[in-house]
Amino acid sequence: MLSDRLTGRLHRAAPLAISAVAFFFFALFLFWPIAVSIRSAFLVDGRFTLSILVETLRHPVYLEGLGNALVVACASTLAALLLAAPLAILSDRYQFPGRELLGAALLLPLILPPFVGALGARQILGQAGAFNALLFQLGWMDPAVPVDWLGQHRLAGIVAMNALHLFPIIYLNLSAALAAVDPSMEEAAASLGCPPGRRLLRITFPLTAPGLFAGCTLVFIWSFTELGIPLIFDFTRITPVQIFDGLKDLAGNPFPYALVVVVLVTTVLLFSLSKIIAGPRNVVSSGRPAVARSTRLLPVLPSLACSALFILVIAVSILPHAGVLLLAFAEDWYNSVLPGKMTLAHFPEALGHPLALSSIRNSLLYASGAVLLDLILGLGIAHVIVRTQVPGRRLLDLFSMLPLAVPGLVLAFGYLAMTREGAFFDFLSPGGNPALLLVVAYGMRRLPYVVRSAVAGYEQTSPVLEEAARNLGASPLTTLRRITLPLISLHLVAGGLLAFAFAMLEVSDSLILASRYPDFPLTKAIYTLLDSLGSGPFLAAALGVWAMAFLGVTVLGARLLLGRRLGTILRG
Repeated sequence: MLSDRLTGRLHRAAPLAISAVAFFFFALFLFWPIAVSIRSAFLVDGRFTLSILVETLRHPVYLEGLGNALVVACASTLAALLLAAPLAILSDRYQFPGRELLGAALLLPLILPPFVGALGARQILGQAGAFNALLFQLGWMDPAVPVDWLGQHRLAGIVAMNALHLFPIIYLNLSAALAAVDPSMEEAAASLGCPPGRRLLRITFPLTAPGLFAGCTLVFIWSFTELGIPLIFDFTRITPVQIFDGLKDLAGNPFPYALVVVVLVTTVLLFSLSKIIAGPRNVVSSGRPAVARSTRLLPVLPSLACSALFILVIAVSILPHAGVLLLAFAEDWYNSVLPGKMTLAHFPEALGHPLALSSIRNSLLYASGAVLLDLILGLGIAHVIVRTQVPGRRLLDLFSMLPLAVPGLVLAFGYLAMTREGAFFDFLSPGGNPALLLVVAYGMRRLPYVVRSAVAGYEQTSPVLEEAARNLGASPLTTLRRITLPLISLHLVAGGLLAFAFAMLEVSDSLILASRYPDFPLTKAIYTLLDSLGSGPFLAAALGVWAMAFLGVTVLGARLLLGRRLGTILRG
């Protein structure tokens, strides 16, 4: 009897303890770094002032940077939407050759960090690049007056790279939203004589708009705060690069903190708006249509045209990746469409390079620690959200999604400020070693993926077995180990794979928080090798190919495990 009462108390106390630990974690590693950045932007000599923020918004250089960042974000989102929407609708409604395989292949643009893809784009579109060489051979350009495509159109190049990298996020979101639409509503409209185009605008679009807007919001935030691509294209007149350059004089320059505040307010407001708009989707659709949608089998020519459209978009989107791949195999590549000589030497050389080898080891360590942290926290948070009625669980759900709204650039800047020598949290970077700090930073940035995966697992698993185990006297840990984990293991594996892969290739945290060669993660090593003389760019490309292979296996593995539910994880 006493044992039963003790077990009951444990079951009641466990969710409260989990919530307390989770709220404490968010307070220290989400809100504290944000508060430090905000404090530095509004406090001068211990006094509150708006002068720094006002001056930042008046400064022509910073104002131009903000304007360029907004232009890039808006144009990238629109371009990604125009690429993704037709593909998602075709895949949802029609049968055509290779439909499933081509849908999975659309994830290929996500398998390489965009700033490394920018290296391939630079190699193709530079003055002595492959595109100009092709135009020379065709006689369409004078070799004496080559066009510097990236020099003259860097902003457009950044937009194109963002759109080609991020459109799969909108595709996954829209696919998930379309799968949740009850086709009987469209069938009812069709029976009343509503034509297909009008049904799409009046029925389908309003039902999918919340999920679509949420996906577009993620693309907008990602593009607005993208640091790697502008750095590779040497475009400094944009806010993320201006913040990054501010690290060189952080102690005497408060303007980067003010820029961080502007970026933070913009992204949080937009994310909040997306949550408000996406909120009613559960009212409109339960996520499980009453009638399963049946896809139409198209005639031969339209069917082949659908497949051709998918192949065309995939080919264009992986063109920068192809450039990186060719560069990794090239002995030399200058003023020619293809490299003149090919070699495999860069791949073992890249793995044998002291900087590369240590960076791979470091990234494995940082990412593994981050995933372990995310799995422990994510499982607990998902249990509280789905299986309990603990006060504050909705707030916990919101907090677990906030890292999607807070750019990595902002968090990394806050972590750097809160761990400076003499600061309260300087113990997180002992002797300048950022290992623990990067584990926390990576973990915080990728926690939403694990939480969403675990929540999806809990929602699709009946609580009856867990309740039966508790009724038989099983402790919370025994129930978790013997019942819950086996039932939701696929979701945890998928979320863990996504978190691990993207943590391995995190850009903002890596570039900002790791300042010493022995501590460089993989992305910082690639960025450093790009500026090295001699074979540096070739070694960077070879490391990028290794990263592409690694991330490709993990993302496609998560896709196979979760299918269309992967879009829900990326949507949050």
